[in-house]
Amino acid sequence: MPSNVPLWAWAAVLAVILLMLAIDLVAHRKAHVVGIREALAWSGVWVALGLGFGAVVWLTLGPDAGGQYLAGYLIEKSLAVDNVFVFALLFGFFAVPRELQHRVLFYGVLGALVFRALFIGVGAVLLQNFHWVLYVFGAFLLYTGVKMARHSAVEVHPDRNPVLRAMRRIVPVAGEYHGARFWIRDNGRLVATPLMAVLVAVETTDIVFAVDSIPAIFAVTNDTFLVFTSNAFAILGLRAMYFLLAGAMHRFGHLRYGLAAILVLVGVKMLLADVYKVPVWLSLSVIAACLAASVAWSLAASRRSEHVPEPSRE
Repeated sequence: MPSNVPLWAWAAVLAVILLMLAIDLVAHRKAHVVGIREALAWSGVWVALGLGFGAVVWLTLGPDAGGQYLAGYLIEKSLAVDNVFVFALLFGFFAVPRELQHRVLFYGVLGALVFRALFIGVGAVLLQNFHWVLYVFGAFLLYTGVKMARHSAVEVHPDRNPVLRAMRRIVPVAGEYHGARFWIRDNGRLVATPLMAVLVAVETTDIVFAVDSIPAIFAVTNDTFLVFTSNAFAILGLRAMYFLLAGAMHRFGHLRYGLAAILVLVGVKMLLADVYKVPVWLSLSVIAACLAASVAWSLAASRRSEHVPEPSRE
């Protein structure tokens, strides 16, 4: 449903987002390898910004709205872990130099914010005019959750990406990287660099993930302001999350079960919306519990595997 939040509040939020993106762009204007300490510092900044905005929502719009925002933020933040894994696979497939990865992710996140705003607008219109769409979203989340739990790994095939294949038929792509440039001139004609191909692959992959996450947030709130802001502030920290977790994804082998449980639970919540309205505090508590349990399980399993003695070769 449309939000009752005034236009000036929308404008203020968009201004904060654009300001933070500008600060991030200036801070990373020179291509360099983002280390763990830098990624950790930026992760702290983005999480503080997201939770700080949640506190503002809580104080100005009330505890119910604040809980809905935090639940949506937590859903998007947890599902973003899958994005991190896929980005790592894409960067490996295209052999993207480490110092150029932040540039790709910056513009990828910028595009993701635009596309997700469009998806949220379309979703809100559909839910407002066609009530049965609620059940479609719920059933889809159930299906996605079960599928995620049954498959042990995410498969990525950039060579089968229809958008990327169409781009290569329309625009010539250079055979090697040209620094941080997305386009170059070759004998007077415009040529895309491999970095542009990577950006297209990242963007289209994120659109696929948005198909899961946006209905999931609509399951905890139907206020378009809360859906957008919870999604946006979680997505803003995706770059720092990638550089922080990409090298340690093997330690989170059981995280998919927690993510799957979250999708299934919010899907059930959507399907039961006309029968029973699940309290916001319960939704938030269950989402946090599923995420915490799967992370703890993953780390415990990782530690056990590291301490398993190798078989004797004598």
